[in-house]
Amino acid sequence: METTLVGFLVGLAIAFGQLVFGLVLSLASVYIGIKAFDKMTVGIDEMKEIKKGNLAVGILMTSVIFSIATVVQSGVAGVSSAIVGKTLAQIPLALLMGLVQLAIGLVSAVLSVYLCIRVLDAITTDIDEMKELKRGNVAVAVLMGGVLISVAFVVQAGISGISTALSALI
Repeated sequence: METTLVGFLVGLAIAFGQLVFGLVLSLASVYIGIKAFDKMTVGIDEMKEIKKGNLAVGILMTSVIFSIATVVQSGVAGVSSAIVGKTLAQIPLALLMGLVQLAIGLVSAVLSVYLCIRVLDAITTDIDEMKELKRGNVAVAVLMGGVLISVAFVVQAGISGISTALSALI
């Protein structure tokens, strides 16, 4: 009975650690994503537009955050699952592999947002997306957000595949 209680408490402590770790990583990812997006967009100050109540920019920023979180979630899950069931000797390597998965997820998330915006800009030659966003064009924001979120789901599946392959190495 005592062994079961100790095992439960250890499992609970690990789960709590994973929760805190995931929270810190998600906040860091959102911060990095917003800063990277701000550098990618020319001619628009997103935070200034949001302060003015520009709903279009708010929708797009929400889509960027959601897209990044969707992709990075696979990396966070990789870190968490990498250490579960490992021996004490395997944990450092498993943790390193999990952090590699997380880095791949974060870089992929920011890169996919950047590429989506560039490709959409190239496809819609008759629309200046940034100018339209600055004007508050919600339709453009919804279109851009939909593209970002859709691509994020596909990229997230790819990151999950990479995570599975890396986990097999341990």
